[in-house]
Amino acid sequence: MPVVLVHGVPETPAVWDPLRSQLARTDVVALQLPGFGTPRPAGFGSTKEEYVDWVVGELERIAGDGPIDLVGHDWGGGFVVRVVSTRPDLVRSWVTDAAAVGADEFEWHEFAKIWQTPGEGEQFFEQQLATPLEERGAVFEMMFGVPHDEALALGSWGDEEMAESILALYRSAVDVGDEWGPGFRDIAAPGLVLIPTEDTFLSADLARKAAARAGANVTELDGLGHWWMLQDPARGAGALEAHWSSVG
Repeated sequence: MPVVLVHGVPETPAVWDPLRSQLARTDVVALQLPGFGTPRPAGFGSTKEEYVDWVVGELERIAGDGPIDLVGHDWGGGFVVRVVSTRPDLVRSWVTDAAAVGADEFEWHEFAKIWQTPGEGEQFFEQQLATPLEERGAVFEMMFGVPHDEALALGSWGDEEMAESILALYRSAVDVGDEWGPGFRDIAAPGLVLIPTEDTFLSADLARKAAARAGANVTELDGLGHWWMLQDPARGAGALEAHWSSVG
């Protein structure tokens, strides 16, 4: 019965390492999205639907080892929203910290709007990749509360291929709430919506509304931000394990 973790943007599976070290379970698989520290397959356009199809393919492969407990963060959490809306048969349970993308009323944060704008998005990442690593890491540390060493690591993962993947992904998702929201209703598999109370990218109110529509439980991570799994991996692991225990 494997746990499958899906990372977000601008990340690699290493974002889960501190949390994985706190889990009692050893049957944990962390997926690596194409373009995020690994090459994209030929013809892969990095759209949201292509990523969902890719995740589904990975889950179908892993499902031979038993029912899956699926966990997603940031865009990985968005892919969880879509997977459980369209293929709930692939999971025993699910967790997302990005339930808001499953709300019809969803609106993107300001960084996303920059990335969705041709020219502005390219300029953003050109400047970002030209910034010294220490300065990139400092942004994650000072603005988002990520511990120093983890912030440096997070700042180091970006490259041109990741930037191209992020731009394509966000530009495919301008209307994601309208497109994915209607399907995120009455999900049969037991779900948990995590709400870090200091997350500045996603709306807590919309996350609660989406959780209610999906029939999912809610756990608030008081005082933690977007990168909760780096800020307090023990508390994050505890929330996941409590959820898994509740579903048997």
